[in-house]
Amino acid sequence: MSSIDRARQWLTTHPLALDAALAAAVLACMVAGSFVDPRGKDSVTWSLRTPDALSLVLITLGAAALVFRRRAPKTVLAVTGTFALIESVTGDPRAPVAMSAVIALYTVAATTDRHTTWRVGLLTMTVLTGSAMLAGPLPWYAQENLGVLAWTGIGATAGDAVRSRRAVVHAIRERAERAERTREEEARRRVAEERLRIARDLHDVVAHHIALVNVQAGVAAHVMDKRPDQAKEALAHVREASRSALNELRATVGLLRQSDDPEAPTEPAPGLVRLDELVGTFRSAGLHVEVARADHGTVLPAAVDLAAYRVIQEALTNVQKHAGTEAKAEVSVVRVGENIEITVLDNGAGEDDAPEAGGGHGLIGMRERVSALSGTLTTGPRYGGGFRVHAILPVKTRTSPAKDSV
Repeated sequence: MSSIDRARQWLTTHPLALDAALAAAVLACMVAGSFVDPRGKDSVTWSLRTPDALSLVLITLGAAALVFRRRAPKTVLAVTGTFALIESVTGDPRAPVAMSAVIALYTVAATTDRHTTWRVGLLTMTVLTGSAMLAGPLPWYAQENLGVLAWTGIGATAGDAVRSRRAVVHAIRERAERAERTREEEARRRVAEERLRIARDLHDVVAHHIALVNVQAGVAAHVMDKRPDQAKEALAHVREASRSALNELRATVGLLRQSDDPEAPTEPAPGLVRLDELVGTFRSAGLHVEVARADHGTVLPAAVDLAAYRVIQEALTNVQKHAGTEAKAEVSVVRVGENIEITVLDNGAGEDDAPEAGGGHGLIGMRERVSALSGTLTTGPRYGGGFRVHAILPVKTRTSPAKDSV
């Protein structure tokens, strides 16, 4: 840091010292100006007139008042203006007591609003100039009187310009800070959305496959002694389900790897093309599932395709977990206009036929997926027993790329 910067920083942190130095400089200028005779025959002459005691007192008091100009700018202006008014009436109009009033007027203009600047500035100019013209010893048109008018106007104008510049700089700085806060909030929002998306994927993968593993393990334990062949078949399904879970978990976690890692997959999430495979895993676990498709070979965007698959997966998982061993499920995929409609029904044979009773996040995750694509999801019990999941997804998604990525 240079010496100039250190001095500027010190003066910023010690404003009273800066005002004291300014008052001393103004005092020196006023004292020097009081000895000047601008009416010399050849040029400006010095020491032709010594200012009287009253002028020196007014000069000293006016300069001293400037030390407090930041704390009470209007009061200081009133005091220095009064001193200048007394000097203009009782002494020589060339006495520069008005200089302290000009500095005080500048401070008022720089620290208040424009309306106050106009009002106080016009009042100061009128009082000082009018008193010099009407009550001073010189003619009203003397250049000294016009000088008071000019200097007070310059002080008010300069203070207003400084105040306007400070306001512009403050507005620019505030906009920059607001933009920075907005960027940080947007980054946090995107991180939260990505964390939520990954949590939904992990929940769907784990809940589906662990439910199948749980069912098949129970079957194997039940028939291990009496029907070992069926137990081996159930254990084979457990092995297959666990392998599938590991593969999908590896693919999902692979999204968190570095972008330059060639092993990180870019499309780990499945779609409706794997619907038969998905339904087959439930059928192998003993759930009777019927599928009806009328989507006419519609090619869905990746986000919509994933959401449709996950809705069916979670709905069938809930049937497997809550609807009982004799449950039956119906899955339909239908293209209706600009939307694709997914419906999963079950007959609710079990006692615990409400997925919400478990307090999990399955239905919440489905609703978040569908809402992120500007779709709608309705869930609830069916008349006569069972449960219904119905999702309407737009074929042309309107979400941002960050939300569409999987």
